[in-house]
Amino acid sequence: MGPMPTRQQRRPRSVVPLLAGLVAGALVSSVGVAIGAVPTAVRPTAAASQPAAQPAAVSPAATPEPAPPGDRVPACTAKVAAMTPRDRLAQRLMVGVDAANPRAAAETVRSSQVGGVFLGGNGTALLRNSQLTRLQAMARVPVAVAVDDEGGRVQRIDDLDGSLPSARTMARTMTVEQVREAGRKRGSQLLARGVTWNFAPTVDVSDQAANSVIGDRSFSDDPDVVTRYAAAWAQGQREAGVFGVLKHFPGHGHADGDSHRGRVTTPPLARLKADDLRPYADLLGPAGALRAGGAGVMVGHLDTPGLTDGLPGSLTPAVYQLLRGEYGFDGLVVTDDLGAMKAITGQFTLPQATVRALQAGADMALSSNVTPVAPTLDALERALADGRISTADNDRAVARILTAKGLCSPA
Repeated sequence: MGPMPTRQQRRPRSVVPLLAGLVAGALVSSVGVAIGAVPTAVRPTAAASQPAAQPAAVSPAATPEPAPPGDRVPACTAKVAAMTPRDRLAQRLMVGVDAANPRAAAETVRSSQVGGVFLGGNGTALLRNSQLTRLQAMARVPVAVAVDDEGGRVQRIDDLDGSLPSARTMARTMTVEQVREAGRKRGSQLLARGVTWNFAPTVDVSDQAANSVIGDRSFSDDPDVVTRYAAAWAQGQREAGVFGVLKHFPGHGHADGDSHRGRVTTPPLARLKADDLRPYADLLGPAGALRAGGAGVMVGHLDTPGLTDGLPGSLTPAVYQLLRGEYGFDGLVVTDDLGAMKAITGQFTLPQATVRALQAGADMALSSNVTPVAPTLDALERALADGRISTADNDRAVARILTAKGLCSPA
């Protein structure tokens, strides 16, 4: 996600050792719900028809159950079919929760059964003392817990586990293998605290000044360097069990502004294909290092001449068609923040923007807002009932989300 002034700026700190005894992302509560991770590391969970569980005391030293072999992971079709229509739509929402208020965050999950929660701000209470395990106990389907932990100006656990350098600094001072190891270590730290998805790495190609909207969040202004280092970071955190998301498709690195503040325009599509889109082609193409379920993609709120026509990219079908068609990507696609960025909020309410994004082709709609979920779910139910969102498209999207959580296999 793009930089958020209220939660991105950090002071460098030395690395703090991991809390002893925290189990990496697979703590199992007394109701048998595991924190989601990658497809090879998660046991199938309770059926969607079960009632919501109540909070359970969980020992930090609990032993994770062994994961089933890959050929025993159930197909997503059956898991999707077991859900009610509203629960399927809820899976397509990732909503902001207050990381300083674990009780309220757990109640959001219990009452809405959303597919994911996003931890913004500077609070850390939800990342301590197994609070995310207790949040997971509220879910009939394990919740994706996401942060944007890139390093530099945008990181989330530096207060707890130490600071990371920016992407640009990594590329200038570290080898590819060192970055892969850094990604693995950071992924292990995130997963130990219950975080299962990281909206990183940034694959924007940029020569902007370090403190500009993308700036030092980009590994380089050379697409080949971006590709190598982004692959290393994504592979490292995947090895640790964290699902990564590449951002911001089709490329924010040469855009003319900050989509937090209003509408922004990128260079024309032809130029993006020659430069900004090359990391996506190389990483997600037929021989791409991340093609086989290695990462998702975040679509930005960008106006692109020759691609979008009057709406930001996150709400434009042609953007998703480019990613799915020309680049052949069949993994998870999530929007950038629909709730706190003026490129969207200047024109649409959150329910309106969410409906449009899912209509356009997003699998999952992200909003960092800590706000009631019911109005957005109600709007999605109406859109599903009147055909603006098709049942088949909805089920395919839910299957991709469950696959990204490691709960089932796409076949």
